[in-house]
Formats: sequence, structure tokens, C-alpha cells
Amino acid sequence: MTDTIFDLVHGDGPLVISMPHCGTALSPGLAERLTEEALTLRDTDWHIPRLYGFASGLGATLLSARYSRYVVDLNRASTGESLYPGQATTGLCPDVLFDGTPLYREGQAPDAAEVAQRVEGYWRPYHDALAAELARVKARHGFALLYDAHSIRSQVPRLFEGRLPDLNLGTAHGTSADPGLIARVVTAMESAVAAEGMTCVTNGRFVGGHITRAYGQPGHGVHAIQMELAQDRYMDEEAPPFAYRPDRASRLQRVLTAVLDAFAGWRPAQG
Repeated sequence: MTDTIFDLVHGDGPLVISMPHCGTALSPGLAERLTEEALTLRDTDWHIPRLYGFASGLGATLLSARYSRYVVDLNRASTGESLYPGQATTGLCPDVLFDGTPLYREGQAPDAAEVAQRVEGYWRPYHDALAAELARVKARHGFALLYDAHSIRSQVPRLFEGRLPDLNLGTAHGTSADPGLIARVVTAMESAVAAEGMTCVTNGRFVGGHITRAYGQPGHGVHAIQMELAQDRYMDEEAPPFAYRPDRASRLQRVLTAVLDAFAGWRPAQG
């Protein structure tokens, strides 16, 4: 079953791009339990594999989820603790949408046993694959670079005030990657967004989720960052079918190319 849970394209460089929230498949019987609004899959990180399709030219390994975050959220700890204590968020097997409305029809939310089954059946295979790829590229290059790719509607009042910056870089407050690497990426990002008339922030509302925090261990040669994008910069975010907009995406891809060039082109100091 694991080969149907994610798509994996091996690259020969040190860069691994994880796309944990792009999936739209639902586990058997789940659709009948969801509300009509949930069935639109509004909270998906839409079109992320397409947006980052250019990264294969950088020698990147691409790992993308097939199943929806409504099945299980791959960017949460398997034990379910909150990423942002005291702030509104969604959980390991969410029961509400980003706007706080119910995800499930009354009485249809999963119990603890079902959550555990989803962790074993969907969460663990993805993380086993991610860990294996990081180990593979680290063995080849001596280090690994993990880029966790996300997107979200530009305005979600329950989660953040106002409009989100176009690019939101998370480094777990500077702990998930080498400081020099972070500075290199921030400089490239700020220059690129200025050239395109966009906005960016580092460690703002999104500082990196479980993947960035758990795998980013610069002292052990694994450097991780998370990028959260405002969806209106590359798609129609308001209503289904949430169409990809190549005219918008091309501008954003120029910025992302600069960011990934800076990230993937870094090498640790010798000696």
C-alpha cells in the first residue's frame, strides 16, 4: 500500500523537497462522513507539485503526499501535540477546517483507535520514506537539505490577522539549519520578492511545523526550512475548482527559483 500513499522522484543532489499537504485522496469510507464544505478539500496545499516542478532540474528529490491532510496531517507529530500552543491550529487528524467549522458530520469524527490506525497506515510510511531519503542524500553528500513546501489561503482570520505575506520562511526560530545557510536564503528571498513586488517574512506566523522541527538537525548534517506561500500568488484560492493560474505562478516561480538556488547551492564549511 505504501507506494500509493506518496509519490517519490529520486534526485542526485543534496536537496529533498517534502510536500506533505498536497494530497487530495481520501481513505475508504471517509467522504461519506465529511461535511459538504470539507468535501471541497479547501485546506489543501493545491498544485504544489506543479508549482515546484522546476526543482527536478536542481537535482532535487521530490516527495509528495497523495492523501489529504483530512486523513492525517503529515506535518504534525504522531503523538498529536499542538505546534502552536495557545494559538488556533488544526490537529493530527483534524476535526475542524481552517475557519473552525466542522470537518465531520455529527458523530462521525474518528476515535482514538482510528487515529492510531491512520498514523500507522498513512503517517508512518511517509515519514519512513522522508527519513530514508534524507539518509540517502546525506550518505552521498555528507549533508542533506530539506525544504518543506506548503501553501495556504492568503486570508484565514481564525489563524492569522490580515493578509499573509506572499512568502513565509520558517526556520524554527533559527534552529533548524546552519545560521549562514539561513542568512543566504533570507537574502535571496528578500531580493527576489523586491524585484517581483511581493512580500516576505521569516519566522512570522509560520515558523516551521513538525517536519522542519523534527528533521532539521544542523549539528547532525540535516538542514531544514519550511516555506508557506500565499495561494493567491499562483492560483484561484476562493472557490472550487481552485484553478492553477500560470500567469501568476510564473512570477512566483522566479522567486522560488532564487530561493531554491540559494538553498541548494550552499555547502558546509570544510574542516
